[in-house]
Amino acid sequence: MYIHLGGEKIIRTSQLVAIFDISIEQSSKLSRQFVLHAQKNKEVESIGEEDPKSIVVTEHKVYYSPISASTLKKRTRILDG
Repeated sequence: MYIHLGGEKIIRTSQLVAIFDISIEQSSKLSRQFVLHAQKNKEVESIGEEDPKSIVVTEHKVYYSPISASTLKKRTRILDG
């Protein structure tokens, strides 16, 4: 199955590791370090022109998505059901 992250980006649900609200980047030092490490390794991609609302972690990349974490999580539950 697949999940739409916004814009033209679609990923396989089997690659999905985690979905976080964008606020975690400011509130968690560990999360901020994780994203900085991914940026240094060129493993971060911003989707679309809008401000990001969520961070989606996959096996090989970190995405900044313009779709809220709660909406993305609902999409994954629809696929599970």
